[in-house]
Amino acid sequence: MDVFPAYFPLAGRKVVVAGAGEAADAKARLFDGSPATLVRVEGPTAFLPGSYSGATLAFIAGDELFVQAAAGAARAARALVNVVDHPTLSDFHTPALVDRGEVVAAVGTAGSAPLLASLIRNAIETRIPEGAGKVAALLRRNQAAVREAIPDLTQRRAFLRDMLASPAAEAAMAGDMATADRLFGAALANGGKALGRVRFVAGRGAADLLTLRASRALAEADLLVIPDDVEPGILAMARRDAGRLTPGEATPESLVALAQAGRQVVRLVTGPLDPRDLRALAEAGVPVEVLLAAPS
Repeated sequence: MDVFPAYFPLAGRKVVVAGAGEAADAKARLFDGSPATLVRVEGPTAFLPGSYSGATLAFIAGDELFVQAAAGAARAARALVNVVDHPTLSDFHTPALVDRGEVVAAVGTAGSAPLLASLIRNAIETRIPEGAGKVAALLRRNQAAVREAIPDLTQRRAFLRDMLASPAAEAAMAGDMATADRLFGAALANGGKALGRVRFVAGRGAADLLTLRASRALAEADLLVIPDDVEPGILAMARRDAGRLTPGEATPESLVALAQAGRQVVRLVTGPLDPRDLRALAEAGVPVEVLLAAPS
């Protein structure tokens, strides 16, 4: 990782855009609808540190002399600086953004290939529903209540995962926040109980041939069962903080116990499935998904 991505809260923050023309206007449009205070600065005023007083971020666009002087003034005011089309003069790079309100996805290339970042952004944008930010807002509003009602981290994650596919999330996605809050509260009052599941996902082959459902299973897993010959590209799609077991540790009894405790388990498969595992899980009433086939 050559650069570290970070998100700056914008509520109560000041952002300065220095310069004129389309490049400066484009940076200003990034903050349409945001809670930040946006200040536009043009001409010699951009060379004064006071023009950036209290600013968290400063975006600068113009000719070589303009950006050099304006960047120096902004840094003197302790603002972080982005100079359009000058990565080496910048303290940070502007990523390609997918904006869904409280859900923001960013793709960056360390300033080296903005067009590539935009192409990747377009691919991601189709995967993030318009209402995703409303679902995030629902979870934020109920965050303290969930922590109080479900102190155990694993159980809390299981409950929140279930809520993401619940009628409450569907109502939020549709913009009906009153119904979403009511349904969320009812689920929480019911004890926030969640049943785990075990998913069997192909661990061999090209990672880009995995089904979307299999990719999501890897991203959601609390625990991975990893054979020695798993494809590294497939393993890289899983959560980095997921727990890990060897196939020898993942006995049918242990898988049943983990699922009954609310854990989301993905067993990566590089050979034939053992029918005893499937039978034991079915007899215990544990939900099972087998996601081994690549799309045709």
